[in-house]
Amino acid sequence: MAITKKSSGKILMVSGPVVEATGVDVKMSDIVRVGDEALMGEVIKIEENSFIVQVYEDTTGLKPGEPVTNTNLPLSVELGPGLLGSIYDGIQRPLEILEKEMGYFIKRGVDADGIDHKKKWDFKPTVKKGDKILEGQVIGEVKEFDIIHKILAPYGSKGTVEMLKSGSFTVEDEIGRLSDGTILRLSVRQPVRSPRKFTEKLAPSIPLVTGQRVYDVFFPVAKGGVAALPGPFGAGKTVTQQSIAKWSDAEIVVYVGCGERGNEMTEVLTEFPHLIDPKSGKPMMERTILVANTSNMPVAAREASVYVGITLAEYYRDMGYNVAIMADSTSRWAEAMREISSRLEEMPGEEGYPAYLSTKLANFYERAGRVKTLNGKEGSVTVIGAVSPAGGDFSEPVTQNTLRVAKCFWALDAKLAEKRHYWSINWLNSYSLYHE
Repeated sequence: MAITKKSSGKILMVSGPVVEATGVDVKMSDIVRVGDEALMGEVIKIEENSFIVQVYEDTTGLKPGEPVTNTNLPLSVELGPGLLGSIYDGIQRPLEILEKEMGYFIKRGVDADGIDHKKKWDFKPTVKKGDKILEGQVIGEVKEFDIIHKILAPYGSKGTVEMLKSGSFTVEDEIGRLSDGTILRLSVRQPVRSPRKFTEKLAPSIPLVTGQRVYDVFFPVAKGGVAALPGPFGAGKTVTQQSIAKWSDAEIVVYVGCGERGNEMTEVLTEFPHLIDPKSGKPMMERTILVANTSNMPVAAREASVYVGITLAEYYRDMGYNVAIMADSTSRWAEAMREISSRLEEMPGEEGYPAYLSTKLANFYERAGRVKTLNGKEGSVTVIGAVSPAGGDFSEPVTQNTLRVAKCFWALDAKLAEKRHYWSINWLNSYSLYHE
């Protein structure tokens, strides 16, 4: 029996964050609303007469028979002015806004706009009526703190400018229109699992100055490159990433806390807003986006958080900026994939990880790069991914699969950390292939 087209289906089975449902037409990666509280989830498997959903929220109390509705949209983020300085959870819900509404504990089934829909921004067009516009082209500018936020023509647009206004607008206001019918706004929505488009990938030949001498001198990473940062507990992975976020010459920083301990994320969330940018003398948060997903939050949202972070990074890359994204830690992300995979009863690979672990890691890290954008500018996304191998064993699958795609390896050593030798980088195991 095929799945019939209905506005609402029902839950058949609940297993932790995995829900089986039927009775509504879906396709892979659709976002659906599950249960009476309309919990957000994503379709990850379709069978003959049912489908499987990974739910991004706690499923306690969910039971068979509750409704399931399809939004017919993929997991997406809202891109536009107002991203910088924000603190999000793994599915781009602003934590500061949610705290004001409901206190320190987020209720289930809650929605919040990724960026403020009421705040007005001063928009200055850089094109005029009659100009030909292609997708990704800069059509105007908005000042976001000290960063010039370039407004880009949405994907699929192609035509001449029929109307384009200057002035003060919200991200939802219509600011212009093209001859092909495209309505121009300050914001767009972008699916997170598909990389943003670019014209050409350039060689990673320009170094990212991390501000840490041991890395810059002996094991440099290039702008648009990938650095793997494995190490056991207490070796200094998180502190290394925080220091690079503060002192590197990247113009935009995206920090993704993926499944980290609550006390570590608390440290980041409390310290980053008070850090002073050594380059501008202003708060560090004015060029930083934080995505916070702690280890006690639902594993499905943990799996999504790294894609949310890399999509935000690509957005600023397309404006011509050099972006550094800190993924802390990809091991927790892999553990989330392992849990979801086991609940789907998939054939396990090495150490119980799914057989597609290497593919998922490669797909994520390949979104790094220095590129020529659709509007002719050059921008880069540099990924620094922390890996947390159990017991500091670098032969485990996540570390080894990361090494296949990372050209820079910063191996942290537990013995050096025990001797209070920081940075605790092991100079015999570490290497960089970005030397010219």
